[in-house]
Amino acid sequence: MSLPVRPGAAPAAPRSSAPDPLAPLLDLPGVREAADAARTGIDRLLGHKVLRRESAGVSTESALRGARASAALEGVDVPLAELRSGDVTDPVVQGSLRVSAGLGSMVETWSRAPGQVLARLHVLAAADLADAAALGRPAGHAGARLSGLFSLITGTTTAPAVLVAALVHGELAALAPFGTSDGVVARGAGRLTGIARGLDPKAVSVPEVGFAELGRDAYGQALAGYASGTEAGVAGWLVHCCRATEHGALEGLAICESLLRG
Repeated sequence: MSLPVRPGAAPAAPRSSAPDPLAPLLDLPGVREAADAARTGIDRLLGHKVLRRESAGVSTESALRGARASAALEGVDVPLAELRSGDVTDPVVQGSLRVSAGLGSMVETWSRAPGQVLARLHVLAAADLADAAALGRPAGHAGARLSGLFSLITGTTTAPAVLVAALVHGELAALAPFGTSDGVVARGAGRLTGIARGLDPKAVSVPEVGFAELGRDAYGQALAGYASGTEAGVAGWLVHCCRATEHGALEGLAICESLLRG
């Protein structure tokens, strides 16, 4: 898959001499260093002693905090304590919760049938926000780019998993194939890619919190840069995603420490 370009722009020329079209991403400004830092942060989290006996508990808490942060990025910021109470009925929050809770069951299918999983993610995210007939059905304009995205998800690459996750996230968020809950779907798909490709196989980091901590404005600006299709824009998005991943690893460490203290 060639580097993503903005809708309507001419596609990038194919790199016939390069066996892996994603490998050049590491040569974009700041990307290699950011990817390495993200990997280091995740590895530190995965080495925490709590995960030897409490990985399921950390993953459950991670899913809850990730859902809260994803909804906050959509403009619905609910305190974590309120979310724990089970009294929050906002449809955006409920959709985020369903997506986070459902990711574990989709890991094995994602790399084989991403279209099927993507439809399911939208059903979970937008069940209370879109007409039933529209759930899981991408708009016609999205067909060609979704096909390219699915090839990326099912294919192999030497590029770090954090970058593949960032591309999946960026493509879906920029393309907005469903018209409702696309941000929640994109973040869920990005996290799912990181789990499936071994970045965070235990699902104990919280990248959504990382994006929220970096700020909604910064998130929107980075995504707009990606959608522009420029080299600088794509690089900026990839670096932003790597930094969010670092922050998400720190959030996972905080969860581990809280469980350690009891």
